[in-house]
Amino acid sequence: TQHNARATAQISLVSYDEQCILNLYVKPECEVRSYLSPLTGLSKEMLDQHGMSLDQAMAILRSHLPKHAILVGQNIRKDVEWLQLEEGKDFESVVDLAGITILGLVWNDQFSSFTYFGLDHTATCWLGQANSGAPHNAVTDAIKSMQIFKLYLSVQNDQKRVEELQKLLLATPLAPSFAKQHPTYEGCCMGNRKTCTCGAPFFS
Repeated sequence: TQHNARATAQISLVSYDEQCILNLYVKPECEVRSYLSPLTGLSKEMLDQHGMSLDQAMAILRSHLPKHAILVGQNIRKDVEWLQLEEGKDFESVVDLAGITILGLVWNDQFSSFTYFGLDHTATCWLGQANSGAPHNAVTDAIKSMQIFKLYLSVQNDQKRVEELQKLLLATPLAPSFAKQHPTYEGCCMGNRKTCTCGAPFFS
C-alpha cells in the first residue's frame, strides 16, 4: 500500500487553554490494510465500537469549531486538506508550527541548510516530554502543539532565549521515527524518503 493511501480515523479539537473539546473516532469506509496500531493506537475493534462516519464527525466538528478560530498544529494545512475544511468559511486562519523558523525549521551551520524538526523532537527538547514509544494520539498531539505554540509566543521577542532553544533542538539526538524503524509495516509503505518502496510522490 502506498504511503499516501491514508484515511482519517481520529479527529480532535483542543482549546487555547489545552482543554479537550472533541475527540472523535471515524469508522473507515474503505478496506483497511493496516491500522498501524503501534503508531496510531487505533484498532478495528476500537473504531467499530466508537467510530462514526466521516460525515457525522465533520458535522460535529463544524458545530464546535468557531468561525473566527485560528488553527494551530504541525503541518496543520495537511489536516485541513484531509478534513476538507475551508479557510475563511469554517475557520479564520492557521498557524503551522512547521513553518515558523524558530520552531520547525532551524538553520544548521554544519550542513548550511535549514533542519526540520517534528513535533515529538520539539516536545522532547522544549517541554521535557520525551517520546516513550507509546502510540500517537490526536488529543495529546494537539495539546503538545498548543504548548509549543504558547512557548513560542512567550519567547519570540527574546533573541537570546530563541537561540538557546534552537541550539537545544540541534544538540539533542533525534529518536528514530516509526517510518525509519519500519520502512514498511504490515505491507504498508511508511513513506521514509530513503527507503520508500511504493514509488508514490512526496508532497512535503
